[in-house]
Amino acid sequence: MAWLVWSPLVVNLVLGLLGPWITRTLPPGMAVRLVPIAMVVVAMGTGTVLTTLGFLSFAQVPEVARLGSWSAGRLGAEQPWPVAAEAMAGICAVLLLAAGLQVTVGVVRELVGVAGTARQLIPGPDGVVIVPDAVPDAYTLPALPGTSARVVVTTAMLRALDDEESRVLFAHEAAHVSGRHHLYIQMAHLASAANPFLRPTARAVLFAVERAADEAAARRLGDRRLVARALARAALAKAGALRAGDSGQGFTGASVSLSATGGQVAQRAAALLAPAPHPRRTIAVGLLALTTITLLGSLVAVDQLDDRLDQAELPAPVLSSSPYGSSQTIASVPSDVCDSCGKKRHKLAVAVDHPGW
Repeated sequence: MAWLVWSPLVVNLVLGLLGPWITRTLPPGMAVRLVPIAMVVVAMGTGTVLTTLGFLSFAQVPEVARLGSWSAGRLGAEQPWPVAAEAMAGICAVLLLAAGLQVTVGVVRELVGVAGTARQLIPGPDGVVIVPDAVPDAYTLPALPGTSARVVVTTAMLRALDDEESRVLFAHEAAHVSGRHHLYIQMAHLASAANPFLRPTARAVLFAVERAADEAAARRLGDRRLVARALARAALAKAGALRAGDSGQGFTGASVSLSATGGQVAQRAAALLAPAPHPRRTIAVGLLALTTITLLGSLVAVDQLDDRLDQAELPAPVLSSSPYGSSQTIASVPSDVCDSCGKKRHKLAVAVDHPGW
């Protein structure tokens, strides 16, 4: 079972290399639900392994060993890896944790801004907010504590689409709301911040989110070609307005809001003109297996760290009453390993009595 300790690092490489392919091969709805969860588990598993390795080197510092009541020498004597390598692993863990916390703070600030913007927008009976703007655009502000979701559409976008195409647009944005796609995007974003190997997979998740909304709109309207046409026309209208130099006044929280015209429109339209995607259960099961292995590896890494610290724990002093009644004798259990260097002692420690007179 010792090989499981390294499984999070191996799965990290596998998901970093094959994650984009897995995300694009799975049906979009399944990919949106499974891949971000796997990314979070793998990022946490990788951080756990790096942290346990770093802590082993940190625990061998004499001052730290005294605080923890374990022998730095015994930890060093059973060292399977160079201390420098374990120290580097610990430094990597700290840097990745700092990056993850920094992104988390940024996301929280952006969500606060989204909530403030959403409270200023008064939706209609169907939850749609129509704003005057020269740039054709449509996007979703997610539901947050104290606010409900908003589907924001500019007047220029409504002019660019006919009635059927507008229905496609609203169905696409409604799919973002009902699927809570912003949560999965943030999960992938945070996982990739704490684990740079997962950044290509995070970009693939963004594409899968838009594809999932496209497929939901196609199922709702029953016309894949209509959805592809509406998507292409909306994207062309927005691109033309931006080329004309009008940047618009819309909301700019791109990592939280979800726009129908954002991200690889040509590939999305081509996918809509093809038959609907089929379930890929084998790939889904493989992804779940990788996630499970990562969880087991993290648990084994923590358990092995606990075992090594237990083995290196210093024996507690044995207190005994002096036969002369004036003091206590402190007897230490002999050890054949030096606490500081890990080498065998030349002479064993002996108990010393302090008479009471």
